[in-house]
Amino acid sequence: MDARPALRQNDYSPVAAPQLGAWSPALSVSVVVPAHGGQDKLDLTLAALAAQTYPDHLMEVLVVDDGSRPPLRLPEIRPVNTRLVRVEDGWGISNAVNTGAKAAEGEIIQRLDSDMVACREHIEAMARWHHVTDYLVTIGMKRFVEDRPLTPEQIYRAGHLGELFDLDAAKPSSTEATIEKTDGLRKSRNPYHVCTGPTVALPREVFHAVGGLDPTVARGGDTEFAYRLAMHGVVFVPDMAAQAVHLGLPAQHRDRERAVRAVHSYLAHRIPMRRDLRKDRGRRWLVPYVEVVLDVADAPEQVVREAVSAALDGKLQDIVVTLVAPWSRLDDSQRFSLSDPYFELRLMRDLFCHDERVRLIDEAAPTPAPIPFRYRGPVDVPLHRATLERMIESVQKDLAGVLVVDLEDGRTARLERTSALGRAALLTGPGDDLDAVIDTTHGVRHEPPGRYWPAPAQPAPVTIPPPAQVAVEAAEKTLLRRLRSALRPN
Repeated sequence: MDARPALRQNDYSPVAAPQLGAWSPALSVSVVVPAHGGQDKLDLTLAALAAQTYPDHLMEVLVVDDGSRPPLRLPEIRPVNTRLVRVEDGWGISNAVNTGAKAAEGEIIQRLDSDMVACREHIEAMARWHHVTDYLVTIGMKRFVEDRPLTPEQIYRAGHLGELFDLDAAKPSSTEATIEKTDGLRKSRNPYHVCTGPTVALPREVFHAVGGLDPTVARGGDTEFAYRLAMHGVVFVPDMAAQAVHLGLPAQHRDRERAVRAVHSYLAHRIPMRRDLRKDRGRRWLVPYVEVVLDVADAPEQVVREAVSAALDGKLQDIVVTLVAPWSRLDDSQRFSLSDPYFELRLMRDLFCHDERVRLIDEAAPTPAPIPFRYRGPVDVPLHRATLERMIESVQKDLAGVLVVDLEDGRTARLERTSALGRAALLTGPGDDLDAVIDTTHGVRHEPPGRYWPAPAQPAPVTIPPPAQVAVEAAEKTLLRRLRSALRPN
């Protein structure tokens, strides 16, 4: 395995996967199949897995029974190493996947839905990429077919999906069109969008590093999980050879409007990049769009107050402010005195501790994930109302990983992309230059401050009209008229 090549954005072109059937796998794979009822379809899914080209001794299958009534059973035709796991706590497909992943022993976690029939090479195609490097997420292909009467024996004996299903009449997944338009996701701006769950494989360590799927939601959890994977720094790789058919039409085809609305409220709170879902002004969201990090350890309370007010009063309201200082040193067991060496910190803590948009921490985390952007700058250089909005607008044009603004006094302010920080964390060790790696994977740009801290607008010039000309001649005539009137006899 290569020592984690520094791939740029989502361009995995430098990574060469082994040719199917012409290599020797070494990593173990745990195929997690979440299921709730549907024994007949599950039997077909397991029959297809029993016919896989991936070595039996390197593959286990965990069927996770999510409260089925009657309980699911393992059919006769199934992979050699197949286990049935019952969900003891919670419910839902996300919770079932997490349950299976916790019980899994393989180095690679492959999720496969229980109504999918995979081609013989499916697991091999998905797993081969993970033998090259360990921060990829592979995505399998699927088409939707109408249910038809098939037996597990037919599935197991078939050499190709085309022997069982009319693939020309199958409905393609919308994700395949996106994959094709973006050169296999190599040019995709948000590749996590197509990582929607039915067949996905990733290293087990990565699965657990991001916390698994959110078990509290019934729909949309796979997209939110993929978003957190993107913030972790992974590269998404679709493999067109990993074909599968989905037995039956998806919910979107039956009631698309409701299927879409069912996930929007959930995704709006958890995926800040979906700006189209956050159009309601004045709202507060679970995951903010930007974290503003200010080191306030040695700053006067009034300076910090002005900096926080400037940040919260900007055009971009979807933020959280993090104040970094040794807050844990404040001892509340003793009386507070005016000579307290942490007098300023106490004032700041009392001022901000009840503000839900301000956080007090001792040390900033390596990345602000799942928040997609982080701003860091001097506390005594308050943000302009347009600073954050313009910085994000700038990096979104070329997807740069870091934008460094060189301030006039020699210091810097910077906007960091979380996915770039995550990628750098995967590729570096202690003491390594993070910016050098980010420059390779996403790009680092330096710019002057003028656009981001614009000078106050100069008042418009006031035009003073010239003094009115005195009509001397008219005044003289008026005076003469008055004199004549006064001298005229009655």
